[in-house]
Amino acid sequence: QVQLVESGGGLVQAGGSLRLSCAASGGTFGSYVMGWFRQASGKEREFVAAINRNSFISRYADSVKGRFTISRDNSKNMLYLQMNSLKPEDTAVYYCAAGWATTILPITGHGYPYWGQGTQVTVAS
Repeated sequence: QVQLVESGGGLVQAGGSLRLSCAASGGTFGSYVMGWFRQASGKEREFVAAINRNSFISRYADSVKGRFTISRDNSKNMLYLQMNSLKPEDTAVYYCAAGWATTILPITGHGYPYWGQGTQVTVAS
């Protein structure tokens, strides 16, 4: 079973950038599809981005398309989320997640049985 630990969150001004990292251990990282989700205070968790096992395919929420980039390094068991042009509405706890999907990358939490503890991202206006 894989364990996931996020890092890289913090406070940033609107228009700024952050890079989130997710370190995986205890499993074969390259066998998982990976995703980023976020949950703002008082709101439901939402999909942000996902990437397949070999990085050939990625999917993004419309709200982050063109601003966020998901990537992975299977040799280092790491997942990343580069976030540029941040907006106050990007403020949330960000979670990385691992799943077993074999065809379409899942964009709901149901597709990911393994989750990290989350890292807070706060974007000040």
